[in-house]
Amino acid sequence: MTTDESKAPDLSHPEDGSGTRSNKWLASRWTTVWTTVLVLLPLGLLGAAVWIGRLVRPGADDWCFLPVVRDDGASGLIGKFYFQDNGRVANALLVVAYAAFGVPGHRWFALSTGILVLGILWAVTASALRSTGMRAPRAIPPLVAALMTVVFLFATQNTYKTFYWPASSVSHTLAPVLAAGSVIPLLRARTRKGRVFALGAALVAGVFIGTLSEETAVVVFVVLALALLTSYWALPGPGRALARSWCAVAFVGTAIGTVILYTSPGARTRRERFDADATSMFSPDTLMTCLRAFMDILGTILSTWQYAGAFAAGLLLGLLVRGDGPRTQGLLWRRPLIPVVVGAVAFLLSGYLCTVVAHPAFGASVATASRTWNDYLLLYVMLLVTAGAMLGRVLRTRRWLPGLAMAAAAAVCVMACVGLAVPLAHLERKMEVRAQRWDRQDRWLHTHAAHGDRVLPYTPVSVSGLGEPFGRHGQKPWPAKCVAQWYHLERITYSPRFP
Repeated sequence: MTTDESKAPDLSHPEDGSGTRSNKWLASRWTTVWTTVLVLLPLGLLGAAVWIGRLVRPGADDWCFLPVVRDDGASGLIGKFYFQDNGRVANALLVVAYAAFGVPGHRWFALSTGILVLGILWAVTASALRSTGMRAPRAIPPLVAALMTVVFLFATQNTYKTFYWPASSVSHTLAPVLAAGSVIPLLRARTRKGRVFALGAALVAGVFIGTLSEETAVVVFVVLALALLTSYWALPGPGRALARSWCAVAFVGTAIGTVILYTSPGARTRRERFDADATSMFSPDTLMTCLRAFMDILGTILSTWQYAGAFAAGLLLGLLVRGDGPRTQGLLWRRPLIPVVVGAVAFLLSGYLCTVVAHPAFGASVATASRTWNDYLLLYVMLLVTAGAMLGRVLRTRRWLPGLAMAAAAAVCVMACVGLAVPLAHLERKMEVRAQRWDRQDRWLHTHAAHGDRVLPYTPVSVSGLGEPFGRHGQKPWPAKCVAQWYHLERITYSPRFP
């Protein structure tokens, strides 16, 4: 039993004769009520976003995935990725998971990913509290997880490509979330079997991430390296050995996956397509160009005020958690600036390196290709939660400040949810228009293809900059060949107006 636990009254059975105990019980009840009400806002926002997901229709890369999965199955798409496209074997597996269902798989992609992201972040939050011996009101872990989820998914510059477009989401949105989820077995390991399982899961997860997303692998390498460097003096003794072993195994696993990806025929083809090699990527001119691009990206991220919702959620966490046992006495807790500084270094370094890695494919537009930012934006969101939690632990000992801080944090959480809901509503209207036009054209193409037509006109139907055949007023044909293959046509032609 910890020191705080031995002194804490039993608030579950208040005694009317004890005014102090009764007041604490009422305060506990009131905290449960208002935190429960507060968590309904981000959960409601996520639920609305998931419902909007029914309006998603295939576009861009999805056009090329659908016919391959339909005609050649999972093995066909995996082979296409490994031998032709980019070497991302794990990415192909996730694409098969939704493309195997055809168009309905795209419609309900948001539902499955929304639940998955929320569930993983919730489990990470609860496991982190448990591993450090901290206790919090029941609504706090889901509140923190829900705020992280909606901020991560909807505060970006292009919510459609972050959350709704499956081809982008599996590469740049789900990848960092899955990487974060790999730490759950470590946080919950209590027995010898649990520790062995955590190490095995770290190896498997590392290989998976390494063959899923190059940018997320870069973030993982940076985070694990900093964790290993700081663990000697930042972590308490009992868990240090396991944590260091876990980081080393995860690092090796990610390195194995990265080697598999980098040496694949598909990755070589991709490098040739973009005329990129290791020398040009790390030339002084390229590094300076990427630094300027990352500064522009950083300016956009830091000026997006809705991210304050993650900081506010962390502040509430720090103010409301209880427990100061041996597991919370490491240097990370006694000097709250340390995890914030280490996290900031990890975010800045990984963000810059991800910009360098993405530059060959995106060139000058790397500063505006916001979907590629998501690989390190989750780290930024977690950094904000950590900073808020550390500030909350400092403020909780200051007389009247905790109450004022809680009120301010709750207000920021509400404003962040409202600030995210407004653009989401605008996006819904655009998606509804696209879905109606897409469905109409889809029926028309299927009907005429069934009647034996082999060449048919196609009108681009895009949303949020999503790639479509004959984009830029007919100047960009890709992916017209994939669309023709999906409808069993020889080819499609550009039509500025739907027939």
